[in-house]
Amino acid sequence: MKRFRSIIVIPTGLIILLLACLTNAQTELVELKTIIPDIELDIRYATTNNFVRQVLYPSNRCFLVREAAIALNEVQADLKTNGYKLKVYDGYRPLSVQRRMWEIFPNPNFVADPKTGSRHNRGYAVDVTLITIDGDSIDMPTPFDDFTEKASRSYQNLPESALKHRQILEDAMEAHGFTGLSSEWWHFDYQGYENKPNLDIPIDQISK
Repeated sequence: MKRFRSIIVIPTGLIILLLACLTNAQTELVELKTIIPDIELDIRYATTNNFVRQVLYPSNRCFLVREAAIALNEVQADLKTNGYKLKVYDGYRPLSVQRRMWEIFPNPNFVADPKTGSRHNRGYAVDVTLITIDGDSIDMPTPFDDFTEKASRSYQNLPESALKHRQILEDAMEAHGFTGLSSEWWHFDYQGYENKPNLDIPIDQISK
């Protein structure tokens, strides 16, 4: 008598979701709002107001690794004592989105090659600006994602107020373990990213 072994077929979508959940658990990506409830979010890649003019994220949500989110909360607390707070433009970015950006704008000075990935793809980078504690905009060197020399941290031919605010932001971030990217005044990497993997977990598949 022949014996038959049953084969269970698992849908590809379910496999991807299970792997995404496992990876999320290992890397501890957390939603920024759960750590900093009053953080101001302006996630540009959830809109068309960005350099690719396309919606790349499904919602105005931001994720970081837990330790980076906790450190950013400390930055926020420090800034508030001086009448400022943070506005966040971007955090964790799926690798598939990085590939799309590279297809549109393959310039390594401003867009990381997806072959090596970005600190954003690891959940260790955050794009931020400074605003008043009441939520009003203030002078900064350039708009977000400005690909000119004015976005560089070393660029000095700017209004005094913009230079002052850039320095306040940089000092506050560096005091809590972040390092600024030289070509983008808004981009900061949190310490410890060096050996962490690039992730491709869709934004809408990350649990809070």
